[in-house]
Amino acid sequence: MAITNDLTGDFTDRFLNMRIDHDGVGIHLRVAGNGPPLLLLHGYPQTGYMWHKVAPQLAQQFSVIIPDLRGYGDSDKPPTDARHSPYSKRAMAADMIAVMRALGHERFTVAGHDRGGRVAHRLARDYPDAVIRLAVLDIVPTAAMYEATDKVFATAYYHWFFLIQPAPFPENLIGQDPAFFLQHKTGHWGRTEGAITTAAFAEYLRCFSNPATIHASCEDYRAAASIDLEHDAADAGKKLAMPVLALWGDIGFVGGYYDVIGEWQQVADHVEGQAISGGHFLAEESPAETIAALTAFLTDHSSAS
Repeated sequence: MAITNDLTGDFTDRFLNMRIDHDGVGIHLRVAGNGPPLLLLHGYPQTGYMWHKVAPQLAQQFSVIIPDLRGYGDSDKPPTDARHSPYSKRAMAADMIAVMRALGHERFTVAGHDRGGRVAHRLARDYPDAVIRLAVLDIVPTAAMYEATDKVFATAYYHWFFLIQPAPFPENLIGQDPAFFLQHKTGHWGRTEGAITTAAFAEYLRCFSNPATIHASCEDYRAAASIDLEHDAADAGKKLAMPVLALWGDIGFVGGYYDVIGEWQQVADHVEGQAISGGHFLAEESPAETIAALTAFLTDHSSAS
């Protein structure tokens, strides 16, 4: 395993860019702060940059680690296989445990938004002794969403069914105009004008314009509709023991359509949560509320560490 530092930095130069190689896959990450370790995982179609409004303040209390998931951002995009296993949440979770151990963090808290929340859920299932607390932002468990599929869900989350189509169908369509697709997705899910800054959108587009990223992100969804469901079914009778925080947008689809806390109580013993102002992109639409909710959760359960 190799660790490479890059002192160019971003997030107003407070964060150190690093690269950690695990099992032949290079993971790009940003690191800053001191205190208890906090792993922040991004969603689709973004990168770790999505935490840029909340990370500097969180780094005043915590050691904040922000990777790009494999397949996204500046992390590697490994070749896939017929079962999509290189993009399973189990493979992504293994990347994260390797990253944290390489940084000297055997136990830590993880907060994940969107796809990152699904990786965080698998991380907590596969490494329960490592995850002290789990926060999930604007999702309910993958299996629950697929099991309850109906016209309303399929309309709102059509991308779940588009992106899983065999390659290269979605890849070619998205690749014709990545900027249009990215603009549509962020505009469709977000509810707060200007929440995604010009700089943030430019960063997302820089990464999403790479055909390898488009393909890898489709593989992420293909895995979610296949091998991830197999892994979830094998764990169906096991509940998470660590405290879980569920946050959702108060005018977004997830909060309006699901009993978010109730769904997480099906897979975890200790769940709390609340709505945050806005739509899907909590950390960008309502950074102050997101910081307050995460900090309160981490402080309230500090004895669990």
